[in-house]
Amino acid sequence: MEPTPDPWIQALRHSHEVLRSTAEPLGPDQLRQRSYAAEWSIAQVLSHLGSQAEIFGLFLDAGLSGGDPPGREEFMPIWDSWNARDPQTQAKDALRADSATLERFEGLTEQERASLRLPAFGTVLDVTGLARMRLGEHAVHTWDVAVALDPGATLAPDAVALLIDTLGQLVTRAGNPDGKQRDIHVSTSDPERSFRLLTDDRVTLTLAEAAGAGEPDADADQLELSLPAEALIRLIYGRLDHAHMSPVYTAGVELDELRTLFPGF
Repeated sequence: MEPTPDPWIQALRHSHEVLRSTAEPLGPDQLRQRSYAAEWSIAQVLSHLGSQAEIFGLFLDAGLSGGDPPGREEFMPIWDSWNARDPQTQAKDALRADSATLERFEGLTEQERASLRLPAFGTVLDVTGLARMRLGEHAVHTWDVAVALDPGATLAPDAVALLIDTLGQLVTRAGNPDGKQRDIHVSTSDPERSFRLLTDDRVTLTLAEAAGAGEPDADADQLELSLPAEALIRLIYGRLDHAHMSPVYTAGVELDELRTLFPGF
């Protein structure tokens, strides 16, 4: 995983510009159109990104001051405020809030970058960790908006190149195990990676060559999944449906089975 913050912040800048160019021209009817997220309109996706931008601002405040991370009691008034806005205001305010938080990331001094620490989500986040979290949700929700307007939209390549190496933690947290044992060799292109996806009473994804990953059972038929890295990210985020496919090769495992492991969020 890329350890320095600059590539993550630069990818956030690019994702913001894509979001802006997609959302700014939209009229009221388009903003009320359903996004890829079945329960959210395009405006509601933008509202989510705007509220999360404010919340990430609180994360930055806490990390820089050494204070406790904000919790649900701080989040609720933010969510209520955004939910109360009309679609056009949600869209306009979301782009403004997203830009403001991005500029805070970009404007951190070297001393602030070195000192920022935020104990949250079972770990201690630094600037890279916070930017990584923001990019994951930003790139995917930007796609949720873009694909509602252009069915051929894909995740931004610079975000894909970074996020592909962060999927292990996400799979462990978001995977929905079905109790079936699988040992699947997963290979990706653009960029090339090789993983092992193991399922049983939990779901894990590890680099195939990672220490401790183990060897597949030589007597078992090899299960395989081969697809672009962009498609693997969307699969794990619950966004690789039949209408938005990429070239995928499987052997010994059905893609629909894998979709049930990753219902999305």
